[in-house]
Order: sequence, then structure tokens, then C-alpha cells
Amino acid sequence: MALSFENEIEIIEVMEGFLINTRPPEEIRDQLDLSYKIENQSIIIFEIRPKWNNAKETIECKIAKATYIHKDTTWALFWYMSDMKWHSYKPHPKVKNLKEFIKIIQEDQHGCFW
Repeated sequence: MALSFENEIEIIEVMEGFLINTRPPEEIRDQLDLSYKIENQSIIIFEIRPKWNNAKETIECKIAKATYIHKDTTWALFWYMSDMKWHSYKPHPKVKNLKEFIKIIQEDQHGCFW
């Protein structure tokens, strides 16, 4: 099931605020940038950087994901490990809202995201 219109408005407001405060300086964004995308019920945060063997191509390096759980109106948090799979973020597997999700990512107390 896709997110509701109200959810999408909240996502855009919170995520755009996150990008304004977190993106690297404009001068280096061709070498490292940050973005997000909405896929079904999930928000995925990722870095954008040149491909290591072809600087003309860019790659997306996944960082964090929050998936909305309609049943209990919470967000499940995940981090992307070196095994190329999403894993539940055990210190905080669920949060009540996106602002908590962003706060956890920015603090990154366990060094999982950055």
C-alpha cells in the first residue's frame, strides 16, 4: 500500500529540511552529495558520488531507510550493511515520526550510517 497524501507532505517537509541542513557545500556536490527517494512505503537516504573507475558516471550509496508501518503508525528503521542488505537498526528499530528518524541518523551514535 502506498503512502497517503498527508504522509507524503510530511515526508517532503522533513526530508527537505534534512537536506538543507546536511548536504555538503555546493562546491563539492559534484564529488559528494546527499538525497532521498520515496519507494512505496519507504524513504531511502543515499549519497551520490562518482563511480570509482569512471568519474563521468555516478552511483548511489544507500545509507538509511525508514518504512512506514500502517498497523501501528510507526516507522521501522534500517541501515545498509556491507553485505548489501538492509538490517534493522537494533538500538532504535522503530520511531513514532520522521523527525526522530532524522535525529537518529544525524547523531549516529553507533557509527552505522556515516
